[in-house]
Order: sequence, then C-alpha cells, then structure tokens
Amino acid sequence: MALVVALIVAPYLLSAYQLSHLTVILFTLVGALGLTVLTGFTGQISLGHVGFLVLGAYSYAIGVTRFGMPPLLALLMSAIVPALAGLLVGIPSLRLKGLYLAITTLAFSFIVNAAIMAGGDFTGAGRGIMIQRPEILGVSLQTDQALYWFCLLIAVLALFATLNLRRTRAGRAMIAIRDNDIAAQAMGINLWRYKLTAFVIASAMTGIAGALMAMYVSFVTVEGFPFLLSIEALAILVVGGLGSVLGTVLGTVFIVLLPEVTTALFSVVGGRLTDLMTTSAHEIKSMLYGVAIIAFLRLDPRGLYGMWHDVRHMWTFWPLRY
Repeated sequence: MALVVALIVAPYLLSAYQLSHLTVILFTLVGALGLTVLTGFTGQISLGHVGFLVLGAYSYAIGVTRFGMPPLLALLMSAIVPALAGLLVGIPSLRLKGLYLAITTLAFSFIVNAAIMAGGDFTGAGRGIMIQRPEILGVSLQTDQALYWFCLLIAVLALFATLNLRRTRAGRAMIAIRDNDIAAQAMGINLWRYKLTAFVIASAMTGIAGALMAMYVSFVTVEGFPFLLSIEALAILVVGGLGSVLGTVLGTVFIVLLPEVTTALFSVVGGRLTDLMTTSAHEIKSMLYGVAIIAFLRLDPRGLYGMWHDVRHMWTFWPLRY
C-alpha cells in the first residue's frame, strides 16, 4: 500500500526529469510483461520484440493522424494490429525453436521497418509522424503528470492481467510447454493453440507499450525503435528472473535506470568518461546490457527475483536462520 501511495503522489514529489524516467519505466514494463508471456511463460525466444513495438506506435499514430480515430480507439488498434501480426509470425514459427525462432522474429522486425520506410506519405517513411498527446475519456494527457498517471493505470492493468494469466489453465499450459513441450503434448496440451495464444497476447501488450511510447515522445519514426530495444527487453527478463512477474518489474527498473546510474558514476570519475554517454550512448548501453546479462547468468541465473527471495527468506527466519 505504501508503494501504491508513493506511485500515485510521485508527480507532486519528483522533478520533471525524475518523473520522465518513471514514466519510461512504466511503459517499458508493459512491453516487458508481454515478452514475459512469450519467453518467460512459454519459452519462445524472440529477438523481434521491437517489431511489435513499432507496429503499435505506428498503428496509434496512423489511426489518429490519418484516419482521425478517437485516441481510445487508436489505442485499441495499437493492440489489435500487432496481435494480428503476432498471429502471422507465430504460425510459421510453430515448428521452430531456440535460435531458429529468434532469427525468424528478428527478420520480422526488419520487414516491418522496411515496410514502413516504403509506405511513403501514409507511414511518413523516413520523416516519421508527429502526434499530439491525446484527450482520453475527457481527461487531457498534455501534461507530464497526466501522462504518467495514464501509463501507471495501463501498467497496473497489464501487471494484474499477466499475474492472472499465469494462474489460469492457459498460463499453466504455457509453463508446461516451456518446461517440456513433449511431456506437455503427451498430457493433452495443444502446443499450437497455446503457442499462438502467447504470441498474440505478447504482441498486443507490446503494441500498447509502443503506443504509450509514441504519446510520450509525440513523434514516431523508425529510428526511434532501434534493435537495441529488443536486447533491452531480453536483458530485463534475464536480470529480473525468467518467468517471474515480480522479476520483470525489478528487471525493468534495473535496466532502465542502469544507463543513468552509469552516467552519474562517470560524472564522479570525470575526465573523458563524462562525455562517453553523450557521444557513444548507444554503444555504452549495448555494453551495459551485455555485461548485465552475462553477470546475472554467471553469478545468479535466478536474477533479481531470486535475490529478493533469499533476502525475504533470511528476514523471515532471522535470527534463527543463523
């Protein structure tokens, strides 16, 4: 409850810079929860996560600017269009596993980018699409505070949806497929059905995250969705703890704030390190995500969730544990 109250009153206590990072954490969490359903629950590795993110952002931007849709309907389209794309990608991927599936999804993200660049005026091609922050159900999201609360609402809904999905028959079937698909099929679980379901759910949630990101930056362009975002999403799952919803939350906070913490450390050290996050930010982020993935896989594959579990267990039985 203290955390809920803190999140609600955060806009009144934080600076605009800090609030912007918190907003980024919230819509990143929505997309990461989508990947948790696909990779964490079902065991389907995807490197094309950014492709669904782009589809969601462009579906919202095109719906609002080209078709004059109400923002709420355009937000719904940002989930439906990626979900249909996830269905199309999922069907030929049903017989693929591991690296082959990852390459297939990666190819999909490149196809999406190429299609947008070839879309001319309709998609904005290389120029992108300018959008304004909308008014939804009579509430204007023009201010940073209003947009933050809206992203908080969507993130909470996505969090509860993911938690409840895990408890359902479909969620348990996905986890069984992840652990041993042959044994799951022998028990009567329809692999095709639940793999496609995971693709559709993950794609829809990621598309919504893309729409929220578009609202945040008020500008949609292919260059704004680099392949690094797919690596960031996988890093969130590995660092947080694969298959854990709480781990996804912890991993999102860790990965999003990691470049900022590194920048602060560089500023303390001074010298040429201070300019690295400005001149080579993309390369530094890639290195940071890689180091984080390797470190957690080597030191504690359970991720931050495993560490939290150990701390909670130690606190519960203290001092008798010693």
